[in-house]
Amino acid sequence: MVLAAIPSPSTGILYVGPVPLRGYTLTIIVGIVIATVITGRRLRARGQPAYLATDVAGWAVPFGIVGARVYHVVTSPDAYFGAGGDPVDILRVWHGGLGIWGAVAGGALGVWLACRRRGVGFGLFADAAAPGLALAQAVGRVGNWFNQELYGRPTDLPWALRIDPEHQRVAGESLYHPTFLYEALWNVGVAGILLWVDRHHRLGRGKLFALYVLLYTAGRAWIEALRIDEAHTFLGVRLNDWTSLVVFAAAALALVFLRAPVDPPAAAETPADDPSAGPSPSAAPGPGPSPGPVAGPAAASSEPPSRPSAASGDAAAQANGPDGESDAGSAAAEGGGPDGEAGPARPDTAPPGVPGALPGVESAVPATSEPSDRP
Repeated sequence: MVLAAIPSPSTGILYVGPVPLRGYTLTIIVGIVIATVITGRRLRARGQPAYLATDVAGWAVPFGIVGARVYHVVTSPDAYFGAGGDPVDILRVWHGGLGIWGAVAGGALGVWLACRRRGVGFGLFADAAAPGLALAQAVGRVGNWFNQELYGRPTDLPWALRIDPEHQRVAGESLYHPTFLYEALWNVGVAGILLWVDRHHRLGRGKLFALYVLLYTAGRAWIEALRIDEAHTFLGVRLNDWTSLVVFAAAALALVFLRAPVDPPAAAETPADDPSAGPSPSAAPGPGPSPGPVAGPAAASSEPPSRPSAASGDAAAQANGPDGESDAGSAAAEGGGPDGEAGPARPDTAPPGVPGALPGVESAVPATSEPSDRP
């Protein structure tokens, strides 16, 4: 006797005021938002603008939905073209029926087209998106709970899922394996592994996405084996299991043999082309070498100047008179009068006590505080 079980919702429609909102649609929308936000943050850490995730999602989401619906219709045609089927139901996506492999193929095509237009590497974007995709799938699986679909075989486990009579696959059996919950928890674990690997190991570009596909298909294999809903088989194996096997092998080969550049460690800076980004930290003034001596009066020094070269045309060049006194036009002269007293200031000389300059020549020779050699 089962003492506890997971109840199923009495209806798959939620009402926001007078507006009906299907639970299946709500979970898909929430999953898309989560994947976009996480991908944007991870793109930013890889030196790309965060808004690139939204731009690419505008391509990936519609391509993914169309691909998922096409895959479901192709693998389950009787529901639409068989006895009692209605082809118009193909357009009623909110009733359920989205094949994950069609979503992956269609979404990948949309991502590739968007990345090509943006000039961004597909592998770089795929690696950034992988953990968010796994979490989006986990949230999306809850939509199967609202629709009471895609559950497993009957069970009496404490976490069994109770299904209403109109949705039961086995007459008289109300408790089944909650395969939607198994896959949701598995995908959360996959996202955690991807984040850990990406933090501690730098894989080649595209390999993190290959690891995501590898882990997802490994879980999908044993979960698919629990399901009892109608599905096409090949050699006694469900078609989805064959698809998982092929995709698993392709992901394993890519993970082992793919030779791709390794992206640098995550950067903390926000790229300049992100409109939401503030000033780059590199643009802020930082410590640097102190400014050198400034030419002119502010560079006065108490040390005697070194002898400049003759080619410099400097005022301290050896322009002395015959008795060793500084020439009247010397920029280093301390006085302009014949007896050493300061003469009247000329337009091209500085005030007394401040080194002057020859006309038309910039002086960088500091004044000296040493006593003059004049007798």
